[in-house]
Amino acid sequence: MITFRKATAQDIPDIRHIAEIAFPATYCDIISPEQLKYMMEWMYSEDSLHDQINKQGHVFLLAEINGNPCGYASIEQQGADLFHLQKIYILPEFHGRGIGRSLFEHVTDYIRKTHPTPCLMELNVNRHNRAVSFYEHLGMRRLRSGDFPIGGGYFMNDYIMGMEL
Repeated sequence: MITFRKATAQDIPDIRHIAEIAFPATYCDIISPEQLKYMMEWMYSEDSLHDQINKQGHVFLLAEINGNPCGYASIEQQGADLFHLQKIYILPEFHGRGIGRSLFEHVTDYIRKTHPTPCLMELNVNRHNRAVSFYEHLGMRRLRSGDFPIGGGYFMNDYIMGMEL
């Protein structure tokens, strides 16, 4: 049985565990091992996750099967009517079971409940990530693209996709 809940700082070890498996599995054929290592530290170190949750206002939602975390999403409100889906990852062993779709729907429901008036949800996705078609299937559309510097001489080469909620 899949359940969803809002994560707290106590869930950081579970988020990190999922990220250590799902993030490299997603990007191993897209970015260099050096960039992958840099991005893992930048986004998923314990300090970074604490800052995201406690200082930057990111809301993490955990997907669990029978009480065991199997995926997560992170949402950040970036404007009066703008939300950014910062992260959404499912452990590879659970791909193809509808968990990603369910988590995505849980994210949109969460945004609608916290912001009942019309708004935009955006998401950055690497232009070579096969998940682009997944997001398009869920109703997102490509709004623009760019090469965004993230430090260390690295860039995220992304589409910014969006969906009106």
